[in-house]
Amino acid sequence: MKTTQKQWLEALSVSYYVFTFLFMGLFFSLLVLFLLFTSFWSISVLYLVWLFLDWDTPNQGGRCFECNRSCTIWKHLKDYFPIKLVKTAELPPDRNYVVGCHPHGIMCMGTFCNFFTEANNFSKQFPGIQTSPVTLAFLLHLPVYRDYLMYLGMHCLVLRNRKGFVRLALRHGASLVPVYSFGENDIFNFKAFPTNSWQYLCQITIKKIMKFSPCIFWGRGLFSADSWGLLPFAKPITTVVGRPIPVPQRLNPTEEEVDHYHMLYMEALEQLFEEHKESCGVPASTHLIFK
Repeated sequence: MKTTQKQWLEALSVSYYVFTFLFMGLFFSLLVLFLLFTSFWSISVLYLVWLFLDWDTPNQGGRCFECNRSCTIWKHLKDYFPIKLVKTAELPPDRNYVVGCHPHGIMCMGTFCNFFTEANNFSKQFPGIQTSPVTLAFLLHLPVYRDYLMYLGMHCLVLRNRKGFVRLALRHGASLVPVYSFGENDIFNFKAFPTNSWQYLCQITIKKIMKFSPCIFWGRGLFSADSWGLLPFAKPITTVVGRPIPVPQRLNPTEEEVDHYHMLYMEALEQLFEEHKESCGVPASTHLIFK
């Protein structure tokens, strides 16, 4: 049984992550704009100059501070659900990898905990592997928030479609690694709109422009699991890392090559799901459906 102090530390750790994820970018963007019209305008000007000079850093690998990845707060975040990392194969450190994590979920809890931090000792399970998580490019243009993300080791990647990561792997000769996080979609409730509704049309339009789809979601409250709020439900998340798929290097891959390795990746992901679903609480009758 967890002590009351431990429960509060976990809840506060999750609250920190949720509010950082949802509001940090907007807050500092508005703050920088607000300070321009006050006697502290020089702070905003200096930061904007720094932003201009540092604009390309995310495209060059960012700047990871290991102390942020190893912070104790992430251990409490992991224990809240809890979140596990399952290794099914070795990832030799003498090559590069493109890791695809599915499903995305609302806030990527499994992906964040296991690959962005050392909460589950990633570096010990996969020695010699240095992770460089990717995110939407526009997030790395938001004042202050961009620096926070880069301190966790993030850099940006623009994908034209869902096969973009395969094309990236081919260009660099990086093996594809399928990853599935069981339970990721269970930590929040969300409102699904009919495909013929104006709300759904708005979601699709914003997704085309901003590269993400906004949604209405809710979880539990901070003080009570029976109330509504923004804290995720404490449901177990198990992230399973699959076997790497060797990919040749092609500076200009053909569409046929992209389609071939994309198909191999989907087959590997489906196999990974089938092999581990029952041990992770998913009924045997449930299967992956690719859209």
